Amino acid sequence: MAYTVIWYDRQGVIDKVTFDAEKMAKDHAISMFPARKGDDGVLSVEVRRDNGAVVFSHAEN
Repeated sequence: MAYTVIWYDRQGVIDKVTFDAEKMAKDHAISMFPARKGDDGVLSVEVRRDNGAVVFSHAEN
């Protein structure tokens, strides 16, 4: 099953990255959030299964 990490800023989706494992996708989202927030203005991130179900989300103001 594929898992997609979706990065959002104020205007919507700015990037998507696909992983084969949920843990890899979640670990990527958690570890990259501070850098993406500072560099790209990311406000939130989600990890979704290939069926669209959200398995992880994180947001900061």
